[in-house]
Amino acid sequence: MLDSQHQLIACRTMFTGTINSAAVYPRELLKQVMKDNAAAVILVHNHPSGVAEPSQADIRLTGEIQNAMAMIDVSVLDHFVVGDTETVSFAQRGLLT
Repeated sequence: MLDSQHQLIACRTMFTGTINSAAVYPRELLKQVMKDNAAAVILVHNHPSGVAEPSQADIRLTGEIQNAMAMIDVSVLDHFVVGDTETVSFAQRGLLT
């Protein structure tokens, strides 16, 4: 969660999953963003497989989150996928809309 100057307000673990999936609810993200009065967010999740390549589900869900955040004027600045030896940035890959 970031303020309007992109300074850190809070780093929160919002969801946890299993070895191959996690349930992520944009509604719950929105509720926390509103509580924290955040102006922007950076999303981060890991891939237990160790491979940082974003899946189609990752890309689809990120778009859904961006759309939800846009409704309340909150920017998604980046989404990082963390693997064993590398981290992939959606912003650098041009995957943010």
